[in-house]
Amino acid sequence: MSNLLTPTQHAILSHALAQTQGKLLWFPDALKGGAKDKVIVSLRRGGLIAQVKHETVVTRAGYEALGLKPPFIEHREVRTRENSKQATVIAMLKRPEGATVDQICEATGWQPHTVRGAMAGALKKKLGLDITSDKAPGGIRIYSIAS
Repeated sequence: MSNLLTPTQHAILSHALAQTQGKLLWFPDALKGGAKDKVIVSLRRGGLIAQVKHETVVTRAGYEALGLKPPFIEHREVRTRENSKQATVIAMLKRPEGATVDQICEATGWQPHTVRGAMAGALKKKLGLDITSDKAPGGIRIYSIAS
């Protein structure tokens, strides 16, 4: 699969794995401006790199593209206190009918922007929940956790 990489992509990924624990911190000196941006975009579109918190890192696909076996990454089980507002939101989103932003606001005392931020940040990014939304024409948007 490494023959699908350009020499520049190969050099960037190889350096990240060999020198910086998989973090993209180095680029060839000749790679400047728009060319650098294009290489980063192509690596991201190919799923070879990803943004994790504030760092760009090589993904499992990036390891495999170089013919390497990805390291075992232990995933910690993320738990939520049963009596927390986050647990309340999760329970509401798991209901068959889902929940609206207004319903979640009423249950938690949060503002609408806080509800949307919690769904995008804590629930989707941190907990990895698959939150979907549906809106009938002229209706209210309903959010739920995909099963």
